[in-house]
Amino acid sequence: MSISLIGVTSGPTGPTGPTGPTGPTGPTGTTGGTGTAGAVGVTGSTGPTGATGATGATGSSGPGGAILAINTQTGTTYTLVAGDLNDLVTLNNAGAITLTLPPSVFSANDSLTIAQIGVGQVTLSQGAGVTINSTGATSTAPKLRARYSSATVICTAANTFLVAGDIS
Repeated sequence: MSISLIGVTSGPTGPTGPTGPTGPTGPTGTTGGTGTAGAVGVTGSTGPTGATGATGATGSSGPGGAILAINTQTGTTYTLVAGDLNDLVTLNNAGAITLTLPPSVFSANDSLTIAQIGVGQVTLSQGAGVTINSTGATSTAPKLRARYSSATVICTAANTFLVAGDIS
């Protein structure tokens, strides 16, 4: 025997139940590729050129103030020669040294540098017909003041010299 339900209708829907717990977070996706670089901008115009500076004066010892060579003297006397032009003449002795400025060797505007390297004091001496001018105690026979003193010898006119530096 079978029973059939005819004309049965459903009842009202019941209330919604509570929300369940949140599930675990999924893995992070892959990062997208880097985009292409943009175009390089236009280079700006070149600025104005600066003014040219003044050229320095030529020094008193050789071109541009350069000493061309060093002439080492170790005796107690030495007379300058034309080859000393624009050079450094070093004078090194334990005894007193006499440095003679000769006539007719140098011309106006020629110069050289002298230096006392040893303990023997250097005295400049006038050759025949030569005039030496300086601020030394004996202006016509100046002496380098001490060991490692130096001075510049400048020919200011024929057979006339100016000695300027660490002199006494």
